[in-house]
Amino acid sequence: MIRPSKKRAAVLLAISTVAAALASPVTAAPAPAPAAAGLRWAGCATPRYPTLQCASLRVPLDHDRPAGRQISLALTRVPHTASASQGPLLVNPGGPGGSGRALAGFVASALPKDVAAQYDVIGFDPRGVGKSEPALDCGAGHFKPVRPDSVPRDAATERANLERVRSFAESCRDKHADVLPYVGTVSAARDLEVLRTALGASKVSYFGYSYGTYLGAVYAKLYPDRVHRLVLDSVVDPGGVWYEDNLAQDQAFDARHKAFLAWVARYDSVYGLGTDPAAVERRWYGMREALRGTPAGGKVGPAELEDTYMPGGYYNGYWPHLAEAFAAYAVKGDPKPLVAAYERFGAVEPSAGNSYSVYTAVQCRDSAWPKDWNKWRADMWRTHAKAPFMTWNNAWYNAPCAFWPTEPLQAPDVTNTALPGALLFQATEDAATPYEGAVSMRHRLAGSALVVEEGGGNHGIALAGNKCLDEKLAAYLRTGQASDATCPAQPAPKPAAATRAVPPSAGGAALHGLLGFRG
Repeated sequence: MIRPSKKRAAVLLAISTVAAALASPVTAAPAPAPAAAGLRWAGCATPRYPTLQCASLRVPLDHDRPAGRQISLALTRVPHTASASQGPLLVNPGGPGGSGRALAGFVASALPKDVAAQYDVIGFDPRGVGKSEPALDCGAGHFKPVRPDSVPRDAATERANLERVRSFAESCRDKHADVLPYVGTVSAARDLEVLRTALGASKVSYFGYSYGTYLGAVYAKLYPDRVHRLVLDSVVDPGGVWYEDNLAQDQAFDARHKAFLAWVARYDSVYGLGTDPAAVERRWYGMREALRGTPAGGKVGPAELEDTYMPGGYYNGYWPHLAEAFAAYAVKGDPKPLVAAYERFGAVEPSAGNSYSVYTAVQCRDSAWPKDWNKWRADMWRTHAKAPFMTWNNAWYNAPCAFWPTEPLQAPDVTNTALPGALLFQATEDAATPYEGAVSMRHRLAGSALVVEEGGGNHGIALAGNKCLDEKLAAYLRTGQASDATCPAQPAPKPAAATRAVPPSAGGAALHGLLGFRG
């Protein structure tokens, strides 16, 4: 899952050198409305992707009323160049709420040339996202600093946070009541079937990261005979969509934050924060406490500090930058690097209103969330006692679902015995989609293979610089054959990486710029 509202910090790194419990099974969906023959592709080349093309696709807002209101999806494509094609490869960066248009060019250029040449690599903005129309945008300024402390130590702080999230849900109702009932994973999966028809393809392949793994699994459940290849990277646990998955995520992020602090302790000679990880952790929480009284630069309070350091749980390439900001504040008393780190990694970008609005619309619609705030409060305090880093921050991020204006659906059972063998990738220490979720998905997809990055903690691992993983991806896309395997993780970063330009391919910086944060 991805936090789509935050800055794509890795894109900035790249530019420096040149992103519920299981319920009843889903039954076969009705055939989509006939799409216009073909799509009108037009060149939209960039210097990096000179063959990139763009198009738009009309789909029904309500798939059960195919002749009713139509909406549009924005598409990109890098066409195949081989004489024999394996058809379309749809790619998705996750979210929900992530724009996939930029991912097509990245995937086509990152795959081996002979593999990319066999596919039309197609990116898309799911319904409600980005250049698709209508695009959701529920509430400007929802993440404007300084927000109330995420940890509600008193009734007033809890009320302030509750008012924020309730107001956001009400704004979504007021602005998009006509659309919200049709924004969800099942609707998005049915859009993909309309896209397949418009492409004139008998089958499609699919490659999704994070939340995109769940979207792909739901599409495969609805249309198993339409799947050619299925690649799922950093896999959502389909048995916990979505409330339980977020509780599991809280504990995994806390462990990943501790791994970052232990890394800082190993480089005490650089950062001067101590050699004992527990002592370094106390200093980080001491920084958090100090910011409660005096936000850094008038921008970075405790909630914004968590936003800033949470991306380190997605990608350890950010650790040197985050460690420098930590040391500057805690050792030198200089808040400016911390403010700069917040602006780079934590502050919202202009598109945040759209991506976060779709995130909430999908998650709140897909499955039931507790409506009794006492349930949330008890669960969060219990989890916070074990995992204080992100539990309450994550709770407020998802809490609009406690007040959401549309009734929830039942999360489908994605168990599937009708697919060709799928290929799953998972790092053992992934925080955003913990390892157990990939094991759960593998058991549900008969004949699937799981490739594990042993000791890896990054979220989104294929095409991120691990040769062992990338070779297995390429072999599967060539032949459809895969088997369970283990690959060693890439080395942890060095402090020196923070003081020199980082090439786009180093440790997956370019990929993580496209994937973004949180989910």
